[in-house]
Amino acid sequence: MAKINASPSLVSLNKHQVAAVMAEDRRVLVIAGAGSGKTQTILQKIHYLIHEKNVKPSEILAITFTKNAANEMIDRLLLSHDPNGSYRDILFNKSLTDKEKNIARRQNISRTSWVRNVTIRTFHGLCYAILKTYGVSVFDSKFKIITDTGFVDDDMAAITASETKYTALHKMLIDCCEDQEYLIRFKRYVLDYLVDKLHVPHRLSMALTNDNKIYTTLNGTKVRSKSEQYIADWLYRHNLKFAYEPKVTFKDVSFHPDFFVPEANLYIEHVSNLSKGTSLKEKQFFLAGKHLVRTYEEMTKDTSVFNLALDRIIRDKLPDGFNANCVLNYEEEFSGRHNEIRNYLRQLIRVIDMIKVDDKEWDEIFAHATNDQHQRVREFYYLAIPIIEKYKSYCTDRSFLDFNDLNIKAIELLKSNDEIRQKFFNQYKYILVDEFQDVNKIQVNFIRTLMNPESQLFCVGDDWQSIYGFRGSDVQYIVEFQRFFKDAKIISLQTNYRSTSNIVDASSEVIRNNKFMLDKVVKAYKKSNSKIEVYTSTDFNDGVEWTVQKVKELIKKQVTSDQILFLYRRSKMFEPYRERFKKEKILVNAKTIHAAKGLESKIVFIIGLTQGSGGFPDIWLDDRIYHIIRPVKYDILLEEERRLFYVALTRAADHLFLITEAGNESMFISEIPASNKSSVTPSIKSIFKNKKECKSCGTLVENSFRFCPTCGKKV
Repeated sequence: MAKINASPSLVSLNKHQVAAVMAEDRRVLVIAGAGSGKTQTILQKIHYLIHEKNVKPSEILAITFTKNAANEMIDRLLLSHDPNGSYRDILFNKSLTDKEKNIARRQNISRTSWVRNVTIRTFHGLCYAILKTYGVSVFDSKFKIITDTGFVDDDMAAITASETKYTALHKMLIDCCEDQEYLIRFKRYVLDYLVDKLHVPHRLSMALTNDNKIYTTLNGTKVRSKSEQYIADWLYRHNLKFAYEPKVTFKDVSFHPDFFVPEANLYIEHVSNLSKGTSLKEKQFFLAGKHLVRTYEEMTKDTSVFNLALDRIIRDKLPDGFNANCVLNYEEEFSGRHNEIRNYLRQLIRVIDMIKVDDKEWDEIFAHATNDQHQRVREFYYLAIPIIEKYKSYCTDRSFLDFNDLNIKAIELLKSNDEIRQKFFNQYKYILVDEFQDVNKIQVNFIRTLMNPESQLFCVGDDWQSIYGFRGSDVQYIVEFQRFFKDAKIISLQTNYRSTSNIVDASSEVIRNNKFMLDKVVKAYKKSNSKIEVYTSTDFNDGVEWTVQKVKELIKKQVTSDQILFLYRRSKMFEPYRERFKKEKILVNAKTIHAAKGLESKIVFIIGLTQGSGGFPDIWLDDRIYHIIRPVKYDILLEEERRLFYVALTRAADHLFLITEAGNESMFISEIPASNKSSVTPSIKSIFKNKKECKSCGTLVENSFRFCPTCGKKV
């Protein structure tokens, strides 16, 4: 690398950071590994452009993913010109509220012209500003934002819709259910797949514990087969009450015919290949003067034939004037089914978001779904299509946009209006994108649409920390950056200033087990002989107990509780630890790994490192409903889990503890080189402390046992 003469403002940077800041290439990707000074680099880039290159602040656009990240960037720029430390005092004053700090931020921005004129926005915030100012040609400029939860920050409160996506979709569902056939079909879906869960393989085997009755009918009766369910539903739809398997006795002989229909004074016996002989039963009904008719499994293969058969069997036996037209309404049919309705609509919200984020065509998705091999998937989308169509019209009529729509409409505006697009081409000479590993397809499309080909695109991120695939982020955009942005220069920041050498080396070796990545050399600035400690517990409770004792030990060494961070894959993993810490009056910073991204701590414990379901890696292939939109392979999911483990490892600055269980260790632990870790196993005393000896046969049993499982004698 050629020698670079850094300006005075760059003296605090290393040579790789300086190379990134001073890069003149039109397309630059800075691969910033964990703890490598990513934020410092991007801030110094802004300083360098303004104060060394004499670039106008208004010609710089910096895009972040979250409002907090944008505020942090603004704060650090303001702090760089805070001669008397007054703004620093405000930011770190714990007695001030966020609202008070926001006011102080705005006041300081207004007094610092060069910061005020730099555009620092989130993707959503930037698209909102574009549409609000110029968007009347593609959408009503008085639009409101419709959200998942209705919760937004103070800046967005005035333009947030009073209803959520869920409440709007629920209205559309109720509207669709005005059609009786739709209502019945939707209820059938809810009962089959959200109540009975017939698509789950083990559900059928559970029939033996439920008297073989696992099929719920429209009126809530449990029956033994889909054919019987169909008969019961036909009766319900035709306003006919029925009794299922009633006990009848003729001359001291008792029977349980499948159905009794009181209005027709009719018994129905459905005959399948599982049915026992019916001749004796029929003879008894004949002798008693009762009317018994049979239906056959063969008839159910053609629903139209079966409908005609049931109509012929029953209708003539109904009394004159009987009204066989059942009028159903949504509230009555779904009373007590609120959880199932909520689940369906939540799935629908995710489907809508995925289609938008992945920039898929609605018609293409629906066509694909209707040809799926699984009936449940076909039914889901059959029912979803009219709801979605009504929802789209509903949002358009009321000028509602969700956050994905902001991106979509902004792209539409820029592509359709050369004058507006040229304005942004002329204004922004430098476009800086933070956390580029988290971009999705629609955000990349937005960048490419907004960006003047002559401007510099300066992206900072780390493919090793791409962990939001479930939200639509696609790691290919950073791994294959040069495919999407031609002639790009890639610069790696190779020094980790956060973690010790063992942590840095271990995490680098683990992530290299991924195939789809950018390989890089990362070295630790801090040297230490402290290795990663792996505690292999005898059981879950033993792991909790060891961790409690280790924390107490650290606190005795003057480590404060805010210097210790607990990380876990799923929240439920930490519950036993939380209860134990509460009893011991230990105060712990605990987060999911996703929530901890961007944080660091002197000491980190990673718990729940077991293999398989409920452990880490936790591979969840997701519902096939979503695979219609975004097919996912096991290997891809495993690679994201490994990136998540990398993020967890690199939160630790000085000491790292991993908690696993003997015989069920996570595969990720074995990927850490032996030279970077030390194993801690429970002592013989601790293994046996919760056991006692049976005096009869000598077997060691749990203290809570009253009888020996080997000899059966009292202990």
